[in-house]
Amino acid sequence: MSGNRDIIVIGGSSGATAPLKAILGALPADLPAAVFIVMHIPARSIGILSTVASAAGSLPVRQATDGMLIEQGNVYLAAPDHHLILTKGHMRLGRGPRENMARPAIDPLFRSAAVAYGSRVIGVILSGLLNDGASGLEAVKRCGGVAIVQDPADAIADEMPRSALEAVTVDLLVPSVTMGDVLSDLAREAAGPNFPAPPDIRLEVAIAAGERVDSEVLGQFSDPAALTCPSCGGSLSKVREAKPLRFRCQVGHAFTADILAKQQENAVDEALRVALRIIEERAELVSRMAEDGRRSGRKAVAEMYGERAAEYRRYADTLRRAVLQSMEPSGSLVDEGADIPIG
Repeated sequence: MSGNRDIIVIGGSSGATAPLKAILGALPADLPAAVFIVMHIPARSIGILSTVASAAGSLPVRQATDGMLIEQGNVYLAAPDHHLILTKGHMRLGRGPRENMARPAIDPLFRSAAVAYGSRVIGVILSGLLNDGASGLEAVKRCGGVAIVQDPADAIADEMPRSALEAVTVDLLVPSVTMGDVLSDLAREAAGPNFPAPPDIRLEVAIAAGERVDSEVLGQFSDPAALTCPSCGGSLSKVREAKPLRFRCQVGHAFTADILAKQQENAVDEALRVALRIIEERAELVSRMAEDGRRSGRKAVAEMYGERAAEYRRYADTLRRAVLQSMEPSGSLVDEGADIPIG
């Protein structure tokens, strides 16, 4: 490949299908760059490949396979349940741990592109919930690449674009209707100077690819935190100077603070529901024991169990109010690789 900006990496989630179609439809057949796309899709999802292919017009669209050569003028879509990792001239499919509950995840693609191609990379964040992709876009900038974000006012779900703007000094803020033309122009520009890929970015790429991760590896770029991984129950470590704030566990699961907080909220809600069920069952049992005492003429026993039943029901009412309160909208929805509308 030449010295132009010939590696375009695009990440999106909820609400990203429409802007992605607009971008791909505007890219010319002679685009002097390869395009790589990660959409947060569930394992064994079907249909999105044909949807992207139909939107790409004159550009061929292919699902990435392990070892596939990178060629200009092609669009490559991440395979379900695999991280898309770029190396010099090739693609790898990584089975490393999930990031932000997703595999494929946006950040590993962006980080690997930054390590392999430096200033030749153009990173694009589209519509989505929470803050996936912000860390990867920051890696693109640290290695000399160009950072582009869909205008939040143009996004169906503006949290991912806004989070990227908070984490990274972006180069361009672009509405989806003009982004295809912008990318086409940038791809024809000469790349800027390269910056050495920082060791922490290289290590996180290796983790996504499935290489060894343990406390020794984590200690090179993170510090232990008194938090537990919601995926495996292991100890989490805080990634140093991360933008946005992020954590990894000893088997490699990675979470931004926002997504970790959402997972903890879900765990608290589940624990409250389990506790409510147990207390309601306890209240039912002692009520029956009180009734049995009354029938058998054991007044003192009946009164004791009756008082306990009333006490347990008061506890249950308190927990029920807590559960109902936890169900109230918090202003942010989970975006855990749920099915993306592709029609």
